[in-house]
Amino acid sequence: MKFKSLIFISLWAALLASCDFKLKPFSEMMDDTLEITIQRYDRIESLYLTTGDFSALQQMSTDYPNETRTLIEDVLGLGDVSDPQINSKLLRFYQDSTLQTVISDAEVQYANMSDLNTQLTEAFHTLKTWIPDIKIPMVYAQICALDHSIVVGDGSVGICLDKYLGANYPIYEKYYDKQQRQSMSREYIVPDFICFYLLSLYPLPNFYNAPQRDLDLHVAKIQWAANKVLGYAFFKSKYVRKFDKYMQKYPEVSFRQLLEDLDYDKYDKMD
Repeated sequence: MKFKSLIFISLWAALLASCDFKLKPFSEMMDDTLEITIQRYDRIESLYLTTGDFSALQQMSTDYPNETRTLIEDVLGLGDVSDPQINSKLLRFYQDSTLQTVISDAEVQYANMSDLNTQLTEAFHTLKTWIPDIKIPMVYAQICALDHSIVVGDGSVGICLDKYLGANYPIYEKYYDKQQRQSMSREYIVPDFICFYLLSLYPLPNFYNAPQRDLDLHVAKIQWAANKVLGYAFFKSKYVRKFDKYMQKYPEVSFRQLLEDLDYDKYDKMD
């Protein structure tokens, strides 16, 4: 089992690399009926991974086939889902005592996710106001073995609960430094969700070969947008402040126009 300690920009890069998943289609909702409810795939997953319950495995495959394929093939990299031994490989992978503890702790901490449902619903109501044709993804929770935070696919977004167990969660201290742990708590789920989803819709071309300045500014622009959606300054940095200053100076620029603009020279000049 491998645990990754990724700096922030590397985490964004890893997300981009995993954005070609084919998951469930988008739910088309009118603004007055828009409601995000996180699908509890994690509960079925946890039941199978802790007890080996075959009915839970069947439900994973039947009700969440694409999410299960994504977990096995792309998130964990255990092999092809068509491998006759893949289910045994999945079960064995999670038998590690650390992962068993993480699974149990995640299910206890996230027994109730109504607060996250409400926050995500409010966020998408706001996004719909500024980007009327934005697609509403199917949102689900899962356990990802500490490798990912948010997994974005074609129409779905998975929240990896095991990466949000609290900055002081004892197991994190073995694998992450203090700065990394600060963003591994419940209050980061919705801000991270917004950032990762917007980044998937408004990516930076040639992400891996782009200049560092453009990478920093692109991420900061997404964070600035997330702040606006949230209604408060959750993400703070000198680069985020550049976008604050730019939008104050040019109020005629729309939220969408800013997200689509990739000319970072003018933003870099904002001091």
